[in-house]
Amino acid sequence: MKPNQYAGKQMMQGLKLELFTQDGIEAIDRATMDVLSNYGIQVSDEEGLELFEKAGCEVDKKTKMVKIPVGVVRKALASAPKTFYLYGREEHRTIEQEYNGRVHYTCFGTGIQVCNYLGNGKFETVDSTDADLAKCAKLCDWAENISYFSLPVSARDWAGKGAEDVHEMMTSIENTTKHFHHIDPVGEHVDFYRDIIEAYYGGDKKIAREKPIMSMLVCPTSPLELSHNAAQVIIKGARYGIPVNVLSMAMAGGSSPVYLAGTLVTHNAEVLSGIVLSQIAYPGAKVWYGSSTTTFDLKRGTAPVGSPELGVISAAVAKLGQYYGLPVYVAGM
Repeated sequence: MKPNQYAGKQMMQGLKLELFTQDGIEAIDRATMDVLSNYGIQVSDEEGLELFEKAGCEVDKKTKMVKIPVGVVRKALASAPKTFYLYGREEHRTIEQEYNGRVHYTCFGTGIQVCNYLGNGKFETVDSTDADLAKCAKLCDWAENISYFSLPVSARDWAGKGAEDVHEMMTSIENTTKHFHHIDPVGEHVDFYRDIIEAYYGGDKKIAREKPIMSMLVCPTSPLELSHNAAQVIIKGARYGIPVNVLSMAMAGGSSPVYLAGTLVTHNAEVLSGIVLSQIAYPGAKVWYGSSTTTFDLKRGTAPVGSPELGVISAAVAKLGQYYGLPVYVAGM
């Protein structure tokens, strides 16, 4: 048999999972636009409020609620790029993030502890350190199927000493030649990230903006809030050319409706509000449509990221991101 005639190959070529009809996805979109334009999202950041107001949104300075007209959302989605690149320290490590493009894999976290093997079947669990982060970066640099390096553990030995997140960035980019995705960025420190990128390029501000060797992940606060930190990461990332992953972590039955369709509307409103903010801060800013949304375990008070519902939600929000023409990042595996 020729390689493309294997039964498994033939099956995969014909296999497609569709969670929505066109009417269904448009219904989620309409409900989301209703939430954004008639109810709004809370923006706990003064600069963010000013930007939304200048863009034509209805802003209540007292409650910090922002109502985003449908036209503003559509204009922002039209300016967000369908393709951008995640640059590595070595050219062959650079990858493309593309609407409807190929699938890439990264590690995910951020954990605060590691498990050390002591021998004879015994282990100890301890707080993760800067050295642990360096080892993880080297391991992921070696692993061929990991396309870029997301912060997997915290450098807890820097906690309380100042700028833990900046040290985590430095350790990561020193120990992998792949692109670095910062999962715990601090809004007030994005200027330092930008300075480090510029230093890497010998002070060349133009190329640092065009080819940043790091990107950032930021989460709206469910339900329906862009915190001060989230807003500042989005705004500064847009202005400095650093790609931003706007990723909701809504929990069905906890911080969003127990029905998954309602959770998708909440999730969608949160992510789109962040994308709108990025585009009014700097049209054409590079953004992902992101998700680690799952269910809330009402018995144990946890957010089970291994639940079947997370897989269903991830498949659904991937379709939503594609509907809006954006590169998508979802939790899985």
